[in-house]
Amino acid sequence: MTARILLLVTSPRLPAGVLTAAAWDAVRQHPVLAGTESELTAAVRSAGAEVTVVDGPAVPVLVDTARTRGSVVWLAGPAGDESLARELGLRLAREPGLAELELLHGSWDPPGARLLDVVAVLDRLSSPGGDPWKRAQTHRSLAGFLLEECYEAYDAISAGDTDALREELGDVLLQVVLHARLAEELPEGERWSVDDVAGDLVDKMVRRNPHVFAEGQAGTLKEIEENWERIKRAEKARDSVLDGIALSQPALALAAKILDRAARVNLAVPPPSAQSQVDPEARLGAGLLATVAAARASGLDPEAALRRATLAYAEAVRQAERATDTVC
Repeated sequence: MTARILLLVTSPRLPAGVLTAAAWDAVRQHPVLAGTESELTAAVRSAGAEVTVVDGPAVPVLVDTARTRGSVVWLAGPAGDESLARELGLRLAREPGLAELELLHGSWDPPGARLLDVVAVLDRLSSPGGDPWKRAQTHRSLAGFLLEECYEAYDAISAGDTDALREELGDVLLQVVLHARLAEELPEGERWSVDDVAGDLVDKMVRRNPHVFAEGQAGTLKEIEENWERIKRAEKARDSVLDGIALSQPALALAAKILDRAARVNLAVPPPSAQSQVDPEARLGAGLLATVAAARASGLDPEAALRRATLAYAEAVRQAERATDTVC
Protein backbone atom coordinates (compact mmCIF):
# COMPACT_ATOMS: atom_id res chain seq x y z
CA MET A 1 0.00 0.00 0.00
CA THR A 2 1.35 3.43 -0.97
CA ALA A 3 1.84 5.76 1.96
CA ARG A 4 -0.33 8.88 1.86
CA ILE A 5 0.10 12.33 3.34
CA LEU A 6 -3.15 14.29 3.47
CA LEU A 7 -2.70 18.07 3.67
CA LEU A 8 -5.95 19.24 5.29
CA VAL A 9 -6.66 22.93 4.64
CA THR A 10 -9.60 24.79 6.15
CA SER A 11 -11.11 28.25 6.04
CA PRO A 12 -9.90 30.38 8.98
CA ARG A 13 -13.14 32.35 8.69
CA LEU A 14 -15.39 29.46 9.71
CA PRO A 15 -15.73 27.85 13.16
CA ALA A 16 -12.99 25.29 13.74
CA GLY A 17 -15.35 22.32 13.95
CA VAL A 18 -17.00 22.96 10.59
CA LEU A 19 -15.47 20.26 8.36
CA THR A 20 -16.65 18.17 5.44
CA ALA A 21 -17.64 14.55 5.99
CA ALA A 22 -14.51 13.45 4.09
CA ALA A 23 -12.32 15.56 6.38
CA TRP A 24 -13.90 14.11 9.51
CA ASP A 25 -13.43 10.60 8.15
CA ALA A 26 -9.76 11.33 7.50
CA VAL A 27 -8.96 12.73 10.96
CA ARG A 28 -10.81 9.90 12.69
CA GLN A 29 -9.18 7.13 10.64
CA HIS A 30 -5.57 8.35 10.52
CA PRO A 31 -3.03 9.96 12.86
CA VAL A 32 -3.14 13.76 12.73
CA LEU A 33 -0.13 16.08 12.98
CA ALA A 34 -0.09 19.85 13.35
CA GLY A 35 2.47 22.62 13.71
CA THR A 36 0.85 24.28 16.72
CA GLU A 37 -2.06 24.04 19.10
CA SER A 38 -5.17 25.81 17.85
CA GLU A 39 -8.94 25.81 18.01
CA LEU A 40 -8.88 23.32 15.14
CA THR A 41 -6.63 20.84 16.98
CA ALA A 42 -8.89 21.14 20.02
CA ALA A 43 -12.00 20.52 17.91
CA VAL A 44 -10.44 17.46 16.26
CA ARG A 45 -9.33 16.05 19.60
CA SER A 46 -12.78 16.59 21.09
CA ALA A 47 -14.15 14.37 18.32
CA GLY A 48 -11.90 11.56 19.49
CA ALA A 49 -9.08 11.89 16.95
CA GLU A 50 -5.38 11.44 17.70
CA VAL A 51 -3.56 14.78 17.28
CA THR A 52 0.18 15.35 17.78
CA VAL A 53 1.85 18.76 17.64
CA VAL A 54 5.23 18.48 15.89
CA ASP A 55 8.13 20.21 17.61
CA GLY A 56 10.76 20.77 14.95
CA PRO A 57 10.99 20.01 11.20
CA ALA A 58 7.65 18.57 10.13
CA VAL A 59 8.48 16.96 6.77
CA PRO A 60 10.60 14.07 8.12
CA VAL A 61 7.97 13.32 10.77
CA LEU A 62 5.20 13.34 8.18
CA VAL A 63 7.09 11.00 5.86
CA ASP A 64 8.03 8.59 8.67
CA THR A 65 4.49 8.53 10.04
CA ALA A 66 2.99 7.94 6.61
CA ARG A 67 5.35 5.03 5.93
CA THR A 68 4.76 3.38 9.31
CA ARG A 69 1.02 4.07 9.65
CA GLY A 70 -0.02 4.02 6.00
CA SER A 71 -1.60 7.49 6.01
CA VAL A 72 -1.21 10.68 8.01
CA VAL A 73 -3.13 13.97 8.10
CA TRP A 74 -1.46 17.37 8.45
CA LEU A 75 -3.71 20.08 9.89
CA ALA A 76 -2.62 23.17 7.98
CA GLY A 77 -2.58 26.50 9.75
CA PRO A 78 -4.80 29.49 8.85
CA ALA A 79 -2.49 30.53 5.98
CA GLY A 80 -2.42 27.03 4.47
CA ASP A 81 1.24 26.20 5.35
CA GLU A 82 2.42 26.78 1.78
CA SER A 83 6.11 26.58 2.69
CA LEU A 84 5.64 23.15 4.26
CA ALA A 85 3.63 21.96 1.25
CA ARG A 86 6.38 23.20 -1.07
CA GLU A 87 9.15 21.50 0.93
CA LEU A 88 7.16 18.30 1.14
CA GLY A 89 6.38 18.35 -2.57
CA LEU A 90 10.06 18.76 -3.45
CA ARG A 91 11.02 15.90 -1.15
CA LEU A 92 8.47 13.55 -2.70
CA ALA A 93 9.47 14.64 -6.23
CA ARG A 94 13.08 13.74 -5.49
CA GLU A 95 12.10 10.37 -4.04
CA PRO A 96 9.27 8.91 -6.15
CA GLY A 97 7.34 6.17 -4.41
CA LEU A 98 8.16 7.50 -0.93
CA ALA A 99 4.58 8.69 -0.38
CA GLU A 100 1.70 10.39 -2.15
CA LEU A 101 0.66 13.92 -1.27
CA GLU A 102 -3.06 14.68 -1.36
CA LEU A 103 -4.73 18.05 -0.79
CA LEU A 104 -7.95 17.76 1.18
CA HIS A 105 -10.24 20.74 1.64
CA GLY A 106 -11.96 20.49 4.99
CA SER A 107 -13.89 23.72 4.44
CA TRP A 108 -14.02 26.61 1.99
CA ASP A 109 -14.52 30.32 2.35
CA PRO A 110 -18.19 31.10 1.74
CA PRO A 111 -19.05 33.99 -0.63
CA GLY A 112 -18.36 37.27 1.15
CA ALA A 113 -15.88 35.71 3.58
CA ARG A 114 -13.31 38.47 3.02
CA LEU A 115 -15.82 40.92 4.47
CA LEU A 116 -15.02 39.30 7.81
CA ASP A 117 -11.39 40.29 7.24
CA VAL A 118 -12.46 43.87 6.57
CA VAL A 119 -14.31 43.98 9.88
CA ALA A 120 -11.35 42.42 11.72
CA VAL A 121 -8.82 44.85 10.22
CA LEU A 122 -11.01 47.88 10.97
CA ASP A 123 -11.50 46.67 14.52
CA ARG A 124 -7.73 46.42 14.96
CA LEU A 125 -7.16 49.89 13.48
CA SER A 126 -9.90 51.44 15.63
CA SER A 127 -8.91 49.77 18.90
CA PRO A 128 -6.35 51.02 21.46
CA GLY A 129 -2.90 50.73 19.92
CA GLY A 130 -4.33 51.02 16.41
CA ASP A 131 -4.44 53.98 14.02
CA PRO A 132 -4.68 57.30 15.97
CA TRP A 133 -6.34 59.04 12.99
CA LYS A 134 -9.18 56.54 12.76
CA ARG A 135 -9.67 56.56 16.53
CA ALA A 136 -10.01 60.37 16.42
CA GLN A 137 -12.82 60.39 13.83
CA THR A 138 -16.54 60.90 14.34
CA HIS A 139 -19.54 60.30 12.10
CA ARG A 140 -19.56 64.01 11.31
CA SER A 141 -15.84 64.27 10.54
CA LEU A 142 -16.13 61.35 8.12
CA ALA A 143 -19.26 62.59 6.36
CA GLY A 144 -17.36 64.40 3.61
CA PHE A 145 -15.21 61.36 2.91
CA LEU A 146 -18.31 59.22 2.39
CA LEU A 147 -19.60 61.64 -0.23
CA GLU A 148 -16.18 61.91 -1.88
CA GLU A 149 -15.75 58.14 -2.16
CA CYS A 150 -19.25 57.75 -3.63
CA TYR A 151 -18.48 60.42 -6.23
CA GLU A 152 -15.23 58.67 -7.14
CA ALA A 153 -17.14 55.41 -7.61
CA TYR A 154 -19.63 57.30 -9.79
CA ASP A 155 -16.74 58.67 -11.86
CA ALA A 156 -15.43 55.14 -12.42
CA ILE A 157 -18.88 54.02 -13.57
CA SER A 158 -19.17 56.99 -15.91
CA ALA A 159 -15.74 56.21 -17.36
CA GLY A 160 -16.63 52.54 -17.82
CA ASP A 161 -13.53 51.62 -15.81
CA THR A 162 -14.51 48.49 -13.89
CA ASP A 163 -11.04 48.06 -12.36
CA ALA A 164 -11.24 51.55 -10.88
CA LEU A 165 -14.81 50.84 -9.78
CA ARG A 166 -13.63 47.79 -7.85
CA GLU A 167 -11.10 49.92 -5.97
CA GLU A 168 -13.50 52.79 -5.34
CA LEU A 169 -16.22 50.46 -4.03
CA GLY A 170 -13.63 49.20 -1.56
CA ASP A 171 -13.18 52.78 -0.36
CA VAL A 172 -16.96 53.14 -0.01
CA LEU A 173 -17.04 49.87 1.95
CA LEU A 174 -14.29 51.22 4.20
CA GLN A 175 -16.49 54.17 5.09
CA VAL A 176 -19.46 51.91 5.85
CA VAL A 177 -17.46 49.62 8.12
CA LEU A 178 -15.68 52.53 9.81
CA HIS A 179 -18.98 54.25 10.63
CA ALA A 180 -20.29 50.97 12.02
CA ARG A 181 -17.16 50.54 14.13
CA LEU A 182 -17.55 54.06 15.54
CA ALA A 183 -21.16 53.26 16.44
CA GLU A 184 -19.91 50.46 18.70
CA GLU A 185 -18.49 53.19 20.96
CA LEU A 186 -21.87 54.89 21.47
CA PRO A 187 -23.47 54.82 24.94
CA GLU A 188 -25.27 51.70 26.07
CA GLY A 189 -28.67 51.47 24.43
CA GLU A 190 -27.57 53.53 21.41
CA ARG A 191 -24.69 51.48 20.02
CA TRP A 192 -24.87 49.18 17.02
CA SER A 193 -22.45 47.26 14.85
CA VAL A 194 -21.83 46.25 11.25
CA ASP A 195 -23.84 43.08 11.96
CA ASP A 196 -26.85 45.27 12.79
CA VAL A 197 -26.34 47.16 9.53
CA ALA A 198 -26.16 43.91 7.56
CA GLY A 199 -29.07 42.39 9.46
CA ASP A 200 -31.31 45.38 8.79
CA LEU A 201 -30.37 45.27 5.12
CA VAL A 202 -31.13 41.56 4.82
CA ASP A 203 -34.51 41.99 6.53
CA LYS A 204 -35.36 44.91 4.27
CA MET A 205 -34.41 43.12 1.06
CA VAL A 206 -36.41 40.02 2.00
CA ARG A 207 -39.39 42.09 3.09
CA ARG A 208 -39.44 44.26 -0.02
CA ASN A 209 -39.03 41.42 -2.49
CA PRO A 210 -41.98 39.13 -1.75
CA HIS A 211 -41.94 37.98 -5.39
CA VAL A 212 -38.62 36.26 -4.59
CA PHE A 213 -38.78 35.32 -0.90
CA ALA A 214 -42.53 34.89 -0.34
CA GLU A 215 -45.61 33.98 -2.34
CA GLY A 216 -45.83 37.23 -4.31
CA GLN A 217 -45.92 37.24 -8.10
CA ALA A 218 -43.06 38.82 -10.04
CA GLY A 219 -45.14 40.65 -12.64
CA THR A 220 -43.57 43.39 -14.74
CA LEU A 221 -40.67 45.59 -13.68
CA LYS A 222 -43.14 48.45 -13.20
CA GLU A 223 -45.30 46.31 -10.93
CA ILE A 224 -42.24 45.26 -8.93
CA GLU A 225 -41.24 48.91 -8.46
CA GLU A 226 -44.77 49.86 -7.42
CA ASN A 227 -44.87 46.99 -4.95
CA TRP A 228 -41.50 48.08 -3.52
CA GLU A 229 -42.81 51.61 -2.98
CA ARG A 230 -46.04 50.34 -1.43
CA ILE A 231 -44.15 48.17 1.07
CA LYS A 232 -41.77 51.05 1.78
CA ARG A 233 -44.67 53.40 2.56
CA ALA A 234 -46.19 50.82 4.89
CA GLU A 235 -42.87 50.49 6.75
CA LYS A 236 -42.26 54.19 7.29
CA ALA A 237 -44.75 56.52 8.90
CA ARG A 238 -44.29 59.66 6.82
CA ASP A 239 -46.29 62.86 6.71
CA SER A 240 -45.29 63.80 3.18
CA VAL A 241 -44.42 62.13 -0.09
CA LEU A 242 -41.22 64.17 0.07
CA ASP A 243 -40.09 62.65 3.37
CA GLY A 244 -36.94 60.56 3.02
CA ILE A 245 -35.44 62.51 0.12
CA ALA A 246 -31.73 63.15 0.66
CA LEU A 247 -31.62 66.95 0.83
CA SER A 248 -27.82 67.07 0.63
CA GLN A 249 -27.68 65.67 -2.91
CA PRO A 250 -26.74 68.02 -5.80
CA ALA A 251 -29.40 70.65 -6.43
CA LEU A 252 -30.35 69.50 -9.94
CA ALA A 253 -30.78 65.91 -8.77
CA LEU A 254 -32.73 67.13 -5.73
CA ALA A 255 -35.08 69.16 -7.91
CA ALA A 256 -35.69 66.20 -10.22
CA LYS A 257 -36.37 63.90 -7.26
CA ILE A 258 -38.89 66.30 -5.70
CA LEU A 259 -40.68 66.77 -9.03
CA ASP A 260 -40.79 62.99 -9.48
CA ARG A 261 -42.21 62.39 -5.99
CA ALA A 262 -44.90 65.03 -6.50
CA ALA A 263 -45.89 63.44 -9.82
CA ARG A 264 -46.25 60.02 -8.19
CA VAL A 265 -49.21 61.25 -6.14
CA ASN A 266 -50.58 63.36 -9.00
CA LEU A 267 -49.92 66.69 -7.30
CA ALA A 268 -50.10 69.39 -9.99
CA VAL A 269 -48.06 72.04 -8.19
CA PRO A 270 -46.53 74.35 -10.83
CA PRO A 271 -42.96 75.53 -10.16
CA PRO A 272 -42.54 79.27 -9.44
CA SER A 273 -42.32 81.62 -12.38
CA ALA A 274 -38.92 83.19 -12.92
CA GLN A 275 -40.53 86.44 -14.11
CA SER A 276 -42.38 86.84 -10.81
CA GLN A 277 -39.21 86.78 -8.75
CA VAL A 278 -37.66 90.08 -7.67
CA ASP A 279 -34.44 88.74 -6.18
CA PRO A 280 -31.89 87.84 -8.92
CA GLU A 281 -30.86 84.62 -7.18
CA ALA A 282 -34.50 83.56 -6.74
CA ARG A 283 -35.14 84.38 -10.41
CA LEU A 284 -32.19 82.25 -11.46
CA GLY A 285 -33.29 79.41 -9.18
CA ALA A 286 -36.84 79.47 -10.54
CA GLY A 287 -35.51 79.41 -14.10
CA LEU A 288 -33.30 76.41 -13.30
CA LEU A 289 -36.19 74.61 -11.66
CA ALA A 290 -38.30 75.21 -14.75
CA THR A 291 -35.48 73.75 -16.85
CA VAL A 292 -35.38 70.65 -14.63
CA ALA A 293 -39.16 70.26 -14.97
CA ALA A 294 -38.88 70.52 -18.76
CA ALA A 295 -36.09 67.95 -18.80
CA ARG A 296 -38.17 65.56 -16.71
CA ALA A 297 -41.14 66.01 -19.04
CA SER A 298 -38.85 65.06 -21.93
CA GLY A 299 -37.52 61.99 -20.12
CA LEU A 300 -34.06 63.50 -19.67
CA ASP A 301 -31.81 63.47 -16.60
CA PRO A 302 -30.84 67.11 -15.94
CA GLU A 303 -27.96 66.16 -13.65
CA ALA A 304 -26.45 63.86 -16.28
CA ALA A 305 -27.07 66.41 -19.03
CA LEU A 306 -25.31 69.22 -17.18
CA ARG A 307 -22.46 66.90 -16.23
CA ARG A 308 -22.02 65.86 -19.87
CA ALA A 309 -22.02 69.45 -21.09
CA THR A 310 -19.63 70.53 -18.32
CA LEU A 311 -17.17 67.75 -19.05
CA ALA A 312 -17.27 68.63 -22.76
CA TYR A 313 -16.54 72.24 -21.84
CA ALA A 314 -13.67 71.09 -19.59
CA GLU A 315 -12.16 69.22 -22.53
CA ALA A 316 -12.45 72.36 -24.66
CA VAL A 317 -10.58 74.28 -21.95
CA ARG A 318 -7.81 71.66 -21.97
CA GLN A 319 -7.54 71.86 -25.74
CA ALA A 320 -7.27 75.64 -25.51
CA GLU A 321 -4.53 75.27 -22.90
CA ARG A 322 -2.60 72.90 -25.14
CA ALA A 323 -2.97 75.27 -28.08
CA THR A 324 -1.68 78.12 -25.92
CA ASP A 325 1.28 76.03 -24.79
CA THR A 326 2.05 75.24 -28.43
CA VAL A 327 2.05 78.92 -29.36
CA CYS A 328 4.23 79.78 -26.38
